[in-house]
Parts: sequence; C-alpha cells; structure tokens
Amino acid sequence: MTKQQTIDLIRQRNHSASTEFLTRFDEQSLDTYLRRLSTVCNHRGRGSRWVRDTKSPAVTTRVAA
Repeated sequence: MTKQQTIDLIRQRNHSASTEFLTRFDEQSLDTYLRRLSTVCNHRGRGSRWVRDTKSPAVTTRVAA
C-alpha cells in the first residue's frame, strides 16, 4: 500500500486528521496508527484487546537541559 493510500484510509476513520499533518510521518508510523484506528473502530467489549507495540516506550520523560 502506498503512503497516500494509507493516509486516505486513516482519513476515512479520523476526519480531523489533515492530509498535511499526516504526510509528516513515515510510512511505518502511519501503518501503526492505521492498525490502532482499525482496532478502536471495531467491536469493543469484554473480548476486545489491544497490545502495545513493544518498539515504543510506554512512558517517556524529558530531561531538562
């Protein structure tokens, strides 16, 4: 899938995300976000699960300069 196709699918699910904003991200980040949106848009309930991507930290901090 091309970057533009991924952006189009994201915008179908999240109308507030502008194309200009989404083009700032690389294809892998967009793909991860689209998978997350797809999970959120599906049935939610007791059997619903989302597993955090282990490549990104759960908590981040900023060290003062």
